[in-house]
Amino acid sequence: MTDDGISRGFFEWVLDAFEGFASSVDGQLNSSSHRRGLKVWYDDAKKEHYEAQLITLSTGDVGLEIGFHAEHPKDDDNQEVLDRLLAHEAAWREQLGAEAEAGVFIGADRWRRISEVWDAPDPDDPESSIEIAARLADYVIAVEPLRRA
Repeated sequence: MTDDGISRGFFEWVLDAFEGFASSVDGQLNSSSHRRGLKVWYDDAKKEHYEAQLITLSTGDVGLEIGFHAEHPKDDDNQEVLDRLLAHEAAWREQLGAEAEAGVFIGADRWRRISEVWDAPDPDDPESSIEIAARLADYVIAVEPLRRA
C-alpha cells in the first residue's frame, strides 16, 4: 500500500479494464503504471498521452486527475497541441462534457491538459478501477483521433 492507501497493483487493474474499453482505438497502445498512476499513449507519441494519476491538490488533499496531457519540453509546442485540440472542442466536449477542463497543467506551467479531477479512489471499492478505466477510455476515444489529425 502507498501512503494514499492505494495498492501497487491498483493502476494495473485500471489498465486491464482500460484495454477493453479502448480496444477500438487505432495504433499501438503503450503504457506505464506505477503506485500513483497510469500513463497510456499510442505509437511513438509519448509526449502526448493520457493519464489517471493521484495528485496533491492546493488544499493538501489527494485527488485523481484523468485526461490528456501534452508534455513537450517547450511551452510553445504544448500550447500548439492544445490550440489544435481546442479548434475541435465541440467534438470532444460533446463526448467528455463540462467536467473536462482545458489549459495549463496542474502544477507545471509549461505543460497543457484536457482533464478533470475526481476525489481519490477508494481502493476497497472494486468498481472504482473500472470507473477510472472507462473515463480514461472516454478521453482517448474523444481526443486521440483529433490529436492525430
